[in-house]
Amino acid sequence: MSDVFPVVIIGSGPAGLTAALYTARANLKPLVIEGLEAGGQLMMTTMVENWPGFRHGIMGPDLMGEMRVQAERFGARIIQGDVDSVDLSTRPFRVSLSDKEYRADTLIIAAGASAQWLGLPSEKKLVGRGVSSCATCDGAFFKNRPIVVVGGGDTAMEEAIFLTRFASKVYVVHRRDKLRASKVMQDKAFANAKIEFVWNSVIEQIHDVDKGEVTGVVLRNLLTDQVRTLAVDGVFVAIGHTPNTSLFTGQLDLNPTGYVVTTGTKTTVEGVFACGDVQDFTYRQAITAAGTGCMAAMDAERFLEHHSAPAHQETTA
Repeated sequence: MSDVFPVVIIGSGPAGLTAALYTARANLKPLVIEGLEAGGQLMMTTMVENWPGFRHGIMGPDLMGEMRVQAERFGARIIQGDVDSVDLSTRPFRVSLSDKEYRADTLIIAAGASAQWLGLPSEKKLVGRGVSSCATCDGAFFKNRPIVVVGGGDTAMEEAIFLTRFASKVYVVHRRDKLRASKVMQDKAFANAKIEFVWNSVIEQIHDVDKGEVTGVVLRNLLTDQVRTLAVDGVFVAIGHTPNTSLFTGQLDLNPTGYVVTTGTKTTVEGVFACGDVQDFTYRQAITAAGTGCMAAMDAERFLEHHSAPAHQETTA
């Protein structure tokens, strides 16, 4: 018989670890399945300056390490592994890994969302060193410095406009000659003197991996095939995020872009809750993810108080 837990949490970013902290303090002995890439997107961030309480900032991996230890201190059990499948058709819910199955009286989904990247080797090596997918997180590091934003949708325009508060120049690189952004966002971007558009172009390489910092990008014009180098200090990739919700297709209501549909943190299956970037496509901040993690934990605790656990046999792990 598989192990049964009052609460199983899928994900170990700010949302998942906050949910773990709160459910552990409520003596619910949660199981956290942290994934093989534990810690969420903050593990790819260097300095985090917008997390309250750290006046001088804190390194992203250090913050996640502290949160992990804090959750464990109160009794959360954290295991590594990727979830292969879930069965939400009956309680207790079934959560399967490659070598083990766990059952859950309540399930908190905190699997996050993955930023879509350009797929360049140089990009991957420079993430957190001048390459970012979050203007709100990292924009302040680029005061009076030129940067590039990649994308043509509303998110790209929002990021570009926000970054003009800091950067000396914002180049928007788009592979077409028209934007996908809404008319109002286009008008705002076109009216901003700090923004310059580079049309029909793609980034082929980001310099300088050897220096460990961004010094420029190699651009290729898709119409003329002309290649040139543009000197910039930062690259912000704004081509979208993909919520990590494929496990729940057909079991939970998802919106057209794949995010879990919630009322507060409640999903369309009783006893299943979602928090963080897996259901938040608006704010996507560590602090808001942590807030919804707290909410999901409290919702799960209240659910357990009012719904007796189904008959099952518990075994030791």
